[in-house]
Amino acid sequence: MKQLAQNLRTGDTLLLDVPVPLVRKGCVLIKTRKSLVSAGTERMLIEFSKANFLSKARQQPDKLRIIFEKIRADGFWKTTRSVLRRMDQLLPLGYCNIGEVVAIGEGVEGFVIGDRAVSNGPHAEVVCVPVNLVAKVPRNVPDEEAVFTVLGAVSLHGVRLLAPALGERVAVVGLGLIGLMVVDLLHAQGCGVIGIEPDEDRRRIAEEKGIPTVNPVKSAGKSISEQFGEMDGVIITASSKSGSVISRASAICRKKGKIVLIGDVPLHLNRSDFYQKELTFQVSCAYGPGRYDYAYEEQGTDYPLAYVRWTVNRNFQEVLRLMASGALDVKPLISNIVPIENYSSIYQRNSRSLGTLIDYSGNCKTSETVVTNPNNAFALQKVVVAIIGAGNFACMTLLPCLGKKSIKYIASSGGLRAAELAAKYGIPCIATDYREILADDEVNLIIIATRHDQHVAIASDAIRAGKHVFVEKPLSIDSGGIEAVKSALQSASCPVSLTVGFNRRYAPHTIKMRELLEGAPMNVVITVNAGYILGNTWIHDSARGGGRLVGEACHFIDLIAWLAQSHIDEVCTHVLTIGGRMSSENATVLLRLANGSTGTVHYFSNGHSSYPKERIEVHSLGRTLILDDYKTLRGYGFERFREMKVDAGKGHQEQFDKLFECISNETMPLMPLEDIWNSSRATLAARDSMWTGGWVKVP
Repeated sequence: MKQLAQNLRTGDTLLLDVPVPLVRKGCVLIKTRKSLVSAGTERMLIEFSKANFLSKARQQPDKLRIIFEKIRADGFWKTTRSVLRRMDQLLPLGYCNIGEVVAIGEGVEGFVIGDRAVSNGPHAEVVCVPVNLVAKVPRNVPDEEAVFTVLGAVSLHGVRLLAPALGERVAVVGLGLIGLMVVDLLHAQGCGVIGIEPDEDRRRIAEEKGIPTVNPVKSAGKSISEQFGEMDGVIITASSKSGSVISRASAICRKKGKIVLIGDVPLHLNRSDFYQKELTFQVSCAYGPGRYDYAYEEQGTDYPLAYVRWTVNRNFQEVLRLMASGALDVKPLISNIVPIENYSSIYQRNSRSLGTLIDYSGNCKTSETVVTNPNNAFALQKVVVAIIGAGNFACMTLLPCLGKKSIKYIASSGGLRAAELAAKYGIPCIATDYREILADDEVNLIIIATRHDQHVAIASDAIRAGKHVFVEKPLSIDSGGIEAVKSALQSASCPVSLTVGFNRRYAPHTIKMRELLEGAPMNVVITVNAGYILGNTWIHDSARGGGRLVGEACHFIDLIAWLAQSHIDEVCTHVLTIGGRMSSENATVLLRLANGSTGTVHYFSNGHSSYPKERIEVHSLGRTLILDDYKTLRGYGFERFREMKVDAGKGHQEQFDKLFECISNETMPLMPLEDIWNSSRATLAARDSMWTGGWVKVP
């Protein structure tokens, strides 16, 4: 299928061939008929991506501070490479879509195949959208009008925040798509409305609706008030770099008036403007309550009607009702309709189009979940790889490590991210359905780099299909998953290997440590300055990521067992408690091993970002080893070893090199299965101990 995307680093707008997404649980699969270009948001994104690096930095000063801290910790060149990789990614364009329902996910009610539906899906021939972000279209609302629903909901939510009463005067600053819809909504509510807009064509549209308008270039705030009286409220829908927009809005407001910002303007608030009049100012967020709430959007959990009357979805439905009744007229907002193949004309800098609709031919086959690029060569080798998952780990770590290895497939749930990485690394096949990859006899190694909760199902399916499996840690976020993978290995039709991404045991420094220690009883202390991750990130969710203790601290639990050359018998976890709440990402994990060794993992997220990430101390038989962030290893008490100073990395490259060597030479497995089971179970036991507060036996 075709999909539009924007490259943040180069500024290029691209039309890509992407495999059709699979319908997910709680989602609706829609074959697109029309989509609407949000001129303000999309052009702003394109202008940002076309700016040079310094201009981008000036627009995001908060991120610039993070970069400077990373330079101090990791050095200039390493930081530069990391920043450029993160910027060199594609973002899907568009969020106003109408089409026909072609598949319905598990748990979805209220839709049947063939329904017309609007959603916030991107500019793509097929979109998969959570049900709470989808609404059924009334029969008397044509596609060309219904496609404005999402922007209509943005407008409606802003009006609801202002909460104007019948007869109140409201000024709308900026008569773009959203501003003109706000005008209609306020007029329908019985408000006296004026529009403030410099563009003559847009003022004319408002005037044809019976709305008086003002050109702000020619009229100062005082003259507007003299002509129309002071405003009870102002809604700012403009997109402007001028810092005077809010000040001018405050000038035309009455005492105790209210200003709502829907658009994008600098928040330069003058205290005296608000103090003297006791004005209220509020920023409107997207389409209404529920937006950016994972439980609402992805899990389909609705807000109770009695407590949240107008959610995102109910706003969608109300906009469609207003369109059907004629109270909201968007026909004058349609400037042109462009086939998706002519996408390059849509975002031209000098375009004055108001509402541009993208038209889709309908030739896309919804069963096309694998796309092949014949321009990307593929050389058959002893190890043929398919990568499932195209997130940050695949982009930043996995693909650079694999280099020129024989990669035939890369898959992602939406297809766009996989298509981007396939183009960058010359991978010939892109997929959204990993089961089609498993049916390819040429592929013999499956690398799983998906979200943690998906590891077990994909690994088990791949093993049963007779494929070698590398799964990025953790193997599983629950004990049942470990048993499921064990069962798959026991029932496999041919000998296959399982490797988990416990890469620290393959780092040159830790290999040297193990050689020097020779398996003697030891005390190991690992301190991890993990850094803070926002609370709404998926890794914190016990159902998706398992939490950071399971998702990340497992590295160090495995490393201690490997250094001590012994399995872990018991674990005990203590966590930081703040205000009666346990902080699971600030934990100390104590380990007792079968050979008498002990280990301690201090895993903290509350340290300073400039402090090194990892420090390992080992004390054994009057000797000490200290490894600082995989750069310098120092030995004390060793006759022939004092220091190993080399920035050799954390073992990712070495693990993959050894894995490919083992499969090629049929000397599997790379990792003993008992090591995998023990480290995985010990990690889950550490999480369980966090709640019980005592020692927990490792099964």
